[in-house]
Amino acid sequence: MSRTARIELDGQSYEFPVVEGTENELAIDISKLRSETGYITLDDGYSNTGSCKSEITFIDGDQGILRYRGIPIEELAEKSTFIESAYLVIFGKLPNQEERDRFAGLLSDHAMVDEGMKKHFDAFPPDAHPMAITSAMVNLISGYEPDNTSIDSEKEMEEAAAKLMSKVRTIAAASYKASIGEPIVYPRYDLRYAENFLHMMFTKPYKPYEPTPAVSKALNLFLLLHADHEQNCSTSTVRMVASSQANLFASCSAGVNALWGPRHGGANAAVIEMLEQIRDSDMDVKEYVRRVKSKEDGIKLMGFGHRVYRNFDPRSKILRAAADDMLEELNVTDPLLDIAQELADAALEDDYFVERKLYPNVDFYSGMILRAMGIPVNMFTVMFAIGRMPGWIANWKELQEDPKNRIYRPRQIYVGPTDQHWVAREDR
Repeated sequence: MSRTARIELDGQSYEFPVVEGTENELAIDISKLRSETGYITLDDGYSNTGSCKSEITFIDGDQGILRYRGIPIEELAEKSTFIESAYLVIFGKLPNQEERDRFAGLLSDHAMVDEGMKKHFDAFPPDAHPMAITSAMVNLISGYEPDNTSIDSEKEMEEAAAKLMSKVRTIAAASYKASIGEPIVYPRYDLRYAENFLHMMFTKPYKPYEPTPAVSKALNLFLLLHADHEQNCSTSTVRMVASSQANLFASCSAGVNALWGPRHGGANAAVIEMLEQIRDSDMDVKEYVRRVKSKEDGIKLMGFGHRVYRNFDPRSKILRAAADDMLEELNVTDPLLDIAQELADAALEDDYFVERKLYPNVDFYSGMILRAMGIPVNMFTVMFAIGRMPGWIANWKELQEDPKNRIYRPRQIYVGPTDQHWVAREDR
């Protein structure tokens, strides 16, 4: 027997169906609330609103669970790769060897950007933020790839997904090179996804860059762990834009812009800024922790806790191990990284943070990893965008394949002035 929820309004009773997800998540379907009652719901920030049904990612914040297509993130981090996990997220299954090889081949084939696109990098000012360049250039792909703006088959979807995933990494590296006045580096056909990005980022005309195994592994994990994260701000933005039937590249460009905000993709950069504040003030870590607990102005603990997770962020455990391995292999000497390790240990041992479940999140360790690789802070959010691209593509695809797909159009409660009239300028 199907369950219902009853709402009493103005002396009348209305019933609405209860929807249950495959992980026992419960929701009240209020899609007919306005037509039957004249009311709408008010939910600032959509915190309690399910905007869609999705088969892509499941999160249980209380238990610290994250799964892509039902597979625990811990298993994927141990046994999979970013490319295999991206295929899983986008197409709903782990690829067999033939599918894996074909998708990897498409990524290699489409790594280059059109020579005409390269001229656009010169049009940006030298100090342009890499995210501004990345969002504009991702959108520009549709101008150079008109055949992929209309996708009508799984083969066309695979081609478009590979193009976007491959070119965004080339665009990101080129954005960095343009910002520091160095020539753009071409991708290499013989390198895998993460290694090719590092090559394009750090190779100079007179000095090739060869990443160490630990660096390659850490970057691969970073990208894998960011591949999707349910209906966050940027993913919801992609779905919002996609609901208008905007093409894949335009929709994902909108996702880049949403990610740019410091409350979303900029969180790992905020961690580095916090560590620099501790270093530059010559403040002892224990003293900084004391000031955080006293809630002193200007003293914030960045990279701890999470909007969704009320337990340990499962991604942070994985990245911490990767960070330890990479730092040990590189033998990096960096006061900021030492402060970060000390701060994490201090918070994990302090009852104040443990009781409030303020554990180090993925942004805390991703900032450490990216800094140790030599990635500048203004590129941190761009790195996030590269990793999140599979999730944006998957959500765009899922929405387009939904036969009930309608353009997203939230309502509002108007609280402005009423019944006003135009006044002549001389009388204002």
